[in-house]
Amino acid sequence: MKNLTSTKQLELKAVTIREDMIKMLEHAGSGHSGGPLGMADIFTALYFNILNHNPKKPWNNDRDRVILSNGHICPIWYTTLAHAGYFPIKELMTLRKLNTRLQGHPHIHSAPGIENTAGPLGQGSSFAVGIALAAKMDRKKHRVYCLQSDGELEEGQSWEAYMFAAAKKLDNLTFIIDRNNIQIDGNTEDIMPLEPLHKKLESFNLHVIEIDGHNFKEIISACNKAKKIKKPSVILANTVPGKGVSFMEHDYHWHGKPPNKEEAVKALQDLHKIKRSILNNYKIINNKNETKKSG
Repeated sequence: MKNLTSTKQLELKAVTIREDMIKMLEHAGSGHSGGPLGMADIFTALYFNILNHNPKKPWNNDRDRVILSNGHICPIWYTTLAHAGYFPIKELMTLRKLNTRLQGHPHIHSAPGIENTAGPLGQGSSFAVGIALAAKMDRKKHRVYCLQSDGELEEGQSWEAYMFAAAKKLDNLTFIIDRNNIQIDGNTEDIMPLEPLHKKLESFNLHVIEIDGHNFKEIISACNKAKKIKKPSVILANTVPGKGVSFMEHDYHWHGKPPNKEEAVKALQDLHKIKRSILNNYKIINNKNETKKSG
């Protein structure tokens, strides 16, 4: 598919995806809000700039694989896939309904682009290691991206997967950890401290790149750097849970609940302001550039 190459295009797409996700969650009356909103920029960068994929041929053998280990943030996966053309955007309104393809946790191959089943935290990391190893053994060139949450790192299975990935030198594998500092019951550092996380990951012989998870230039640069490193990489993405919705940001109470109708209206107003701000900012930049040229 045709990639979005400008930061403006990516920023606008991410806000539109957030808007549709809010509508979907409100309509479902169920689902997670905080993590999905925080990861919208990462998913937008992946599907609209980084991945080798084709929505018209979703199971092409050469496609890059995306494994969502923290399956509860699947609303952002579903919304991004719909916007990328894997299935109709109107299908988002079936989230968590009876017989829908879009269940509360993803189910492998239930819809085009859904690469894994998720639920038990930590499991996706091992699954990703397995398919990355298989790709190496079969001499395939595609890459594997495994999305994880920071709270999920409390599962020992995550660290076992890291050890194995490093031992097998899986340089075709990139973990992306959503470092949003919250989990369902509170802040990660209050419940089970993870710091110094960067050093811990490096001690498992992984190449660690720490970024602002809302900066598209940093996200894309980190993914490109990871392709050149001859060992498995971890992108430690610092994000804001509930990003874009003022009353949800940094509040762990929004980890696992959707907005009601009134809250959804407020959330959409916040996102509309952000979209308008993006357009105004780039209009100012363009005007300045035009002034320089004419001067």
